[in-house]
Amino acid sequence: MESEMLQSPLLGLGEEDESDLTDWNLPLAFMKKRHCEKIEGSKSLAQSWRMKDRMKTVSVALVLCLNVGVDPPDVVKTTPCARLECWIDPLSMGPQKALETIGANLQKQYENWQPRARYKQSLDPTVDEVKKLCTSLRRNAKEERVLFHYNGHGVPRPTVNGEIWVFNKNYTQYIPLSIYDLQTWMGSPSIFVYDCSNAGLIVKSFKQFALQREQELEVAAINPNHPLAQMPLPPSMKNCIQLAACEASELLPMIPDLPADLFTSCLTTPIKIALRWFCMQKSVRLVPGVTLDLIEKIPGRLNDRRTPLGELNWIFTAITDTIAWNVLPRDLFQKLFRQDLLVASLFRNFLLAERIMRSYNCTPVSSPRLPPTYMHAMWQAWDLAVDICLSQLPTIIEEGTAFRHSPFFAEQLTAFQVWLTMGVENRNPPEQLPIVLQVLLSQVHRLRALDLLGRFLDLGPWAVSLALSVGIFPYVLKLLQSSARELRPLLVFIWAKILAVDSSCQADLVKDNGHKYFLSVLADPYMPAEHRTMTAFILAVIVNNYNTGQEACLQGNLIAICLEQLNDPHPLLRQWVAICLGRIWQNFDSARWCGVRDSAHEKLYSLLSDPIPEVRCAAVFALGTFVGNSAERTDHSTTIDHNVAMMLAQLINDGSPMVRKELVVALSHLVVQYESNFCTVALQFIEEEKNYPLPSPAAPEGGSLTPVRDGPCTPRLRSVSSYGNIRAVTSARSLNKSLQNLSLTEETGSSVAFSPGNLSTSSSASSTLGSPENEEYILSFETIDKMRRVSSYSSLNSLIGVSFNSVYTQIWRVLLHLAADPYPDVSDLAMKVLNSIAYKATVNARPQRILDTSSLTQSAPASPTNKGMHIHQVGGSPPTTSTSSSSLTNEVPKPAVSRELQRPSVTNVGVQYTPHSHQFPRTRKMFDKGPEQTADDADDAVGHKSFISAAVQTGFCDWSAKYFAQPVMKIPEEHDLESQIRKEREWRFLRNARVRKQAQKIIQKGISRLDDQIFLNRNPGVPSVVKFHPFTPCIAVADKDSICFWDWEKGEKLDYFHNGNPRYTRITAMEYLNGQDCSLLLTATDDGAIRVWKNFADLEKNPEMVTAWQGLSDMLPTTRGLARRVSIYLDRSKQGGAGMVVDWEQETGLLMTSGDVRIIRIWDTDREMKVQVTHTCLCSPSCQGPAVSLAVLGDSSQCSLMDTLFYKGFKVLVLEPCRVMTYREHTAWVVKAYLQKHPEGNIMSVRYRELSWGCWPHSQLGFLLGLFAIGSMNQFTAIYNGNGELINNIKYYDGFMGQRVGAISCLAFHPHWPHLAVGSNDFYISVYSVEKRIR
Repeated sequence: MESEMLQSPLLGLGEEDESDLTDWNLPLAFMKKRHCEKIEGSKSLAQSWRMKDRMKTVSVALVLCLNVGVDPPDVVKTTPCARLECWIDPLSMGPQKALETIGANLQKQYENWQPRARYKQSLDPTVDEVKKLCTSLRRNAKEERVLFHYNGHGVPRPTVNGEIWVFNKNYTQYIPLSIYDLQTWMGSPSIFVYDCSNAGLIVKSFKQFALQREQELEVAAINPNHPLAQMPLPPSMKNCIQLAACEASELLPMIPDLPADLFTSCLTTPIKIALRWFCMQKSVRLVPGVTLDLIEKIPGRLNDRRTPLGELNWIFTAITDTIAWNVLPRDLFQKLFRQDLLVASLFRNFLLAERIMRSYNCTPVSSPRLPPTYMHAMWQAWDLAVDICLSQLPTIIEEGTAFRHSPFFAEQLTAFQVWLTMGVENRNPPEQLPIVLQVLLSQVHRLRALDLLGRFLDLGPWAVSLALSVGIFPYVLKLLQSSARELRPLLVFIWAKILAVDSSCQADLVKDNGHKYFLSVLADPYMPAEHRTMTAFILAVIVNNYNTGQEACLQGNLIAICLEQLNDPHPLLRQWVAICLGRIWQNFDSARWCGVRDSAHEKLYSLLSDPIPEVRCAAVFALGTFVGNSAERTDHSTTIDHNVAMMLAQLINDGSPMVRKELVVALSHLVVQYESNFCTVALQFIEEEKNYPLPSPAAPEGGSLTPVRDGPCTPRLRSVSSYGNIRAVTSARSLNKSLQNLSLTEETGSSVAFSPGNLSTSSSASSTLGSPENEEYILSFETIDKMRRVSSYSSLNSLIGVSFNSVYTQIWRVLLHLAADPYPDVSDLAMKVLNSIAYKATVNARPQRILDTSSLTQSAPASPTNKGMHIHQVGGSPPTTSTSSSSLTNEVPKPAVSRELQRPSVTNVGVQYTPHSHQFPRTRKMFDKGPEQTADDADDAVGHKSFISAAVQTGFCDWSAKYFAQPVMKIPEEHDLESQIRKEREWRFLRNARVRKQAQKIIQKGISRLDDQIFLNRNPGVPSVVKFHPFTPCIAVADKDSICFWDWEKGEKLDYFHNGNPRYTRITAMEYLNGQDCSLLLTATDDGAIRVWKNFADLEKNPEMVTAWQGLSDMLPTTRGLARRVSIYLDRSKQGGAGMVVDWEQETGLLMTSGDVRIIRIWDTDREMKVQVTHTCLCSPSCQGPAVSLAVLGDSSQCSLMDTLFYKGFKVLVLEPCRVMTYREHTAWVVKAYLQKHPEGNIMSVRYRELSWGCWPHSQLGFLLGLFAIGSMNQFTAIYNGNGELINNIKYYDGFMGQRVGAISCLAFHPHWPHLAVGSNDFYISVYSVEKRIR
């Protein structure tokens, strides 16, 4: 109708419409992170930053073949020529003294980089001397690294055969030394430095010999009889590193102003040679007064960063580290620059050697080979730093002026800040990251560097991994020894980020006493709550599954510090303090008893009623681990466990599935601790269920639902991806009377005695219990349902003793209750716990193992309605001919029965078997037992306990930790004015304004008739509830257990999926939540269960359940005989009565629920908990505006008058409402009421009169239009105005063109448009509107 205009909402809208803030100000329900994402931890990234094979170079061989005074025959030297060796002119003293001095100098130069190594000089050696030196060093070094430095300036160049030269004893001959032999003597791991011409030849030969060795090793391994296998195995050369001065065809430079050992100078005295080379460039002329002699006088020491020389060395380290990190692959960077201090220094200096020597047409070579770095932009920053330093030299030396520190680090931090502030999402990492690490060493820049580092880590786990790979960890670990208070918030933030990504750092923290730092921060009342929250998270990681951390933190008084902050106003702090407590006493009995002494469990009770679901969940987790210790139990500890269990049981009807799921896990800990007691209770329940022949609820008759058939009109029942196969399950809801002792039942005023006839029903949504990877359960859902209905509290009292038995019996009932939870994850977990105990109980109780194979299988049923199969199905749908249930596991319905009912083969592992016949399948994977093991094995119990703990767990704590791994400082996408989400919201709100405006125009023209049929289609099931979406042309039509979505403009079916309620319950109410924005659909069934769905009517995504809970836990069977007869007459699968009715108020997020109960229950969807219970008899609630006035209708069992109760309460409903007026006008059941929303609003009500008049108990009142409509069993709909005057009838007409109207089953007005939707018992759904000329 208006589809083109709706797609472009900006068309024709005035400014007043565009600035309509109504939709922007409305809160959104069930849109928090816990609803939008799966409750599980983030996938841990593989952390490669921690070097598993960190090494040290412990021995250094300095082999100098100089033969001072005699030049080798194959090198023609220039005149003048480079002479200096280790900065000494060998011709300035005698040859032997020069040789020794050069050797001593080289050793000193290396000692600057690795002072603790063992140095051995070999000056002009023979082959034997080299062999002796290398073998002794390898023997002493064992598995550590050995360095071999070779200076071949006094011998011929290396040969192509892989030989270097040494001398004979008399120095009359040059003797070749094979690299193959050198490899054998040196072994691995080693590093080789070759400073000679044609050095690249050695590298090539080395690789060839290494490959030859690998092949020899392979041959020896394959064939033990081979001659090679009899010889000593040659060492592998895989971990060897080589640095060579030039390529295979290059000669070393001979420029007289440079040293002869230019390569060695670059590797061992980089600052000196870098300054010298800088002074030889043309650009130095711009700095007057700087000469080669002057640079020798630069004041300071290399290791003192406050001096000019020390600062230059610091800057050089930062720049070369940065170049390497930006150019090298990560794994190579880790190996060369983080594994070994000496190797890292040599490779940093090698980058300088490449830059300097390439300027003289000489290319240094390394193995592993590095990408070229000599042109990297960071070298310009180095040149600038040198320039600034040298420009001050003349005045510093001559006049003694103070040294001005380089702005290098401040400028690099600014560049890093610009990257953080101005960069886009997808970009290369900031090249300044290694410099930030170096700046942490400086007190001047430390605060700023930590701040920027924190901002970088906040970008996400990838940023943390990058920072760790660069080597940030030892620096921030060392800073924990600082007492500076201003660093505390920054260090806490950084450590929270690191531990959120890599929790293995817990051991390092405890080893370095880092936990003490965080204990003092958490105990500091002046620290902001946000930082104490991060500290609590850090400590929770330190104690997580790490006994040393638990002991250290227990001694640090962590429990007392946490307990003091349990009631802090900051909810995230409360949450993490509780998780921290739960983790410190997890499997650590000393901490548990410390908690007992401090009454920790009693203090945690207050958090069980916290308004924030995550906090309640954390408290349940903490109390669960509190009772889950495996230490020996005393009477005292058992009493504490029972008290905790009773407190936890009160959360059985919590509105948040996350809390209930954690509750199952907490109770499973108790089940493991007291297994034998629970086995006894389980056996008694199983026996009672077996001996009590309770009939199951009647299956729906085939005639009431659409038969499945192939063809274009066959409905496509969508499976719900997140929850496996949707299935309807038979189960019961209310706990027995004994549970009233726990305050588990709601405030019903008067309790109802339990009897098999006084039942309420329950639902359980989809499950993966029947999936192929899981074996069949002993207790099916129907068994559990029956078990709860027939168990009598009194007969169980005699089992063990009242004091014990009352607790175990009631906890067992709580688990039975949770096994039928409407949220599938909760019911699945509870089923696992129940079945594990049932398995133990029945295996231990049976007299012998039955090995007859034929007893393990069951023949297929004679027909799809074989009731014997119902009980033994594993959570599958009951057999029925209805589309709704036959297609639950198939994408497209098949004409035959669903595949769950096909004949099980003998080879199938998941065989069907009777729950209580003591016959069990041979294999049972879920219990970790092999097929050959007998049930009497002594270790059976141990394996079983581990099964429960492994199978029953939630990802709540890991999911909570994800908060710290994700960006905290970033503006949320929904608040970012330029984000896609924001633009989509703007579009939706503009569309909403247009719909309101256009609908208002039509209504203002006046409505004389409402009978133009604009939509007619056959629904897959009999419509029971119909609901218009307020702003899109979508209408939701619910049948008994499924929901169909139609586009009433185009006449197309958009979606059809199963609601997941049991087969004998029905959907009785629907509401759109967040209709103005991202819509959710709430469905209520007559067993009191509420489910909320998203992604419905979405072609790209499958429907997903957002949440589900028990809105009413005390639904009573109907007492209206006439209404029941009417409903059964129309649809035998339906139960009589109103079922469950709900009313939703978007402004406050309050959901009012009632129905066939004596109360109105009000739920706060933000807190996911009930806020108020009002006692009454109720059929239809209705709410008005922010003041939350509630119009309530109910029947009275004492008299024939109907009470119309009008309550007024406050917006937050903190006060008990009071009844201000009671109207007693009707003489029959009031079926619908509505309180008009304008200030003078009247109560409009419709009553159900005698059957002959034909008013069907389904009516909808529309107050936007001032109209109400009544649907009749006599196949017509009457539409009245507010004065009760008939506007028009929509009747059944015979004939070819006449519209056929069945018995009306449901009605609904559109919230804005003058449209009326009518559902009838003949499966058809129609939409009527005003005449076309008005539209």
